[in-house]
Amino acid sequence: MSQAVVDRLNAQFGERVLETSDAFGDHEVRVALKDWAELAQFTKDDADLQMDHFIDLTAVDYPERESARFDLVLMTRSSVTGARIRLRTHVKDGEEPGTLSGIWSGANWAEREVWDMFGIRFNGHPDMRRILLYEEFVGHPLRKDYPIDKAQPLVPYRDVDTIDKLPPFGIEEGQPFARIDWESRLAGADSQVSPALGVQQGQRRTLSDSEAAQQIQARIEAQMAKRAEAAQASEETSEEGSEE
Repeated sequence: MSQAVVDRLNAQFGERVLETSDAFGDHEVRVALKDWAELAQFTKDDADLQMDHFIDLTAVDYPERESARFDLVLMTRSSVTGARIRLRTHVKDGEEPGTLSGIWSGANWAEREVWDMFGIRFNGHPDMRRILLYEEFVGHPLRKDYPIDKAQPLVPYRDVDTIDKLPPFGIEEGQPFARIDWESRLAGADSQVSPALGVQQGQRRTLSDSEAAQQIQARIEAQMAKRAEAAQASEETSEEGSEE
């Protein structure tokens, strides 16, 4: 059924369809950036396709690819036929794809998230603001070159007496969005916190290579030693009790 969508687009747009794929049963069509909005509009309006269900829109970062840094990916479905399709295009850093917010209203927030996380702006979007982070946030955290030790937020800390608030982020907490007590989580366990790209390259980094991370590692080792001493003392006490 989804193959019929690919066939219809091939018949309508010919060589403007640059590439197709059906890996793992997921049908996908890649087009040039200049054709992005037009093909998206066609998939919704065409009587044979009726891709009226907007599923998601996101991006993928390939910082070492010279031709175009990003892939922009649209996922839609037809509530009439049940067919699904992915529409993909390549986007150079600084290029602005045409907005799809006038085609599917759900694309409005999705495009704002792509801007917030990846730094891709959409031409013609009615409200191109960050949606997850605050306007003072520097950088776009889902870019693979976003520094793991970059400290955020870069705004003054405001203490409020009537509510419990966590203290400002430290240098070792630059990457994780959730406030997690990594010291307790890592103590006694073979777990690390590292950027996804570092893991793919086989790197094993604990928090970061910063001086703050080294201090945390020292405290973790001290906690582990203290627990080992307490366990040994408890074992010796139990042995003395059994002998009596």
